[in-house]
Amino acid sequence: MKVLGIIPARYASTRFPGKPLVVIHGKTMIQRVYEQATASHSLDKVIVATDHRTIEKHVFSFGGNVLMTSGKHKSGTERCWEVADKLKEAGENYEVIINIQGDEPYIDPRQISQVCECFGRENVEIATLAKKIQNHEELSSPNVVKVVWGLNHRALYFSRRAIPYLREKDLSDGIQITKYFKHIGIYGYRSNILQEIIQLKTSPLEAAESLEQLRWLEHGYPIFVMETEYESIAIDIPADLLKITNRS
Repeated sequence: MKVLGIIPARYASTRFPGKPLVVIHGKTMIQRVYEQATASHSLDKVIVATDHRTIEKHVFSFGGNVLMTSGKHKSGTERCWEVADKLKEAGENYEVIINIQGDEPYIDPRQISQVCECFGRENVEIATLAKKIQNHEELSSPNVVKVVWGLNHRALYFSRRAIPYLREKDLSDGIQITKYFKHIGIYGYRSNILQEIIQLKTSPLEAAESLEQLRWLEHGYPIFVMETEYESIAIDIPADLLKITNRS
């Protein structure tokens, strides 16, 4: 099974313009993500997908693989498909595509390997990770996406609200009463499934929660969820850089 890791890197982020090029302890965000991804032995190739020439030039400068993509894409998923399709036209075929978030400079390579392992199961079409929530701040934050899944590890729902809802209980006591899980935003897709889901229209649940993965669920595509113990810190806004000031 050949696996391709793609790191979408858009320059014009609404909340943090130029985010892939921000310097963190001497290296840019995108270089750190790239180095963490290439440290995973589960990937046959890693490539940055960008819509900006400055990012392209920078990735080349540290010896990384990069492809220019359209500036019209609405999601990293669409950007991943363009790269996979271009490589296929060039004779490079990959059975599985891993969409690695470009704003997690310290993503653990073992997380990437965990997602890849999911595709050892023949019935897995899309896979992602979840981690147990440890504090009330994460549980109550709409920026931390929560997920619940069934006994077969298929996702039932993703939400910005705390799910499940604890009837007649205070949310502040939630993590002492039941397990809550946050979604770790790395995805794996079989290449034929990726081609299908980028053609789906926006769904009502997706529009309500502003979560792309709900579109796939609403259209009947199962998402396999694997629990991980490894932490992941996303940098959405400049203030989030404070979360990693003690890292090197």
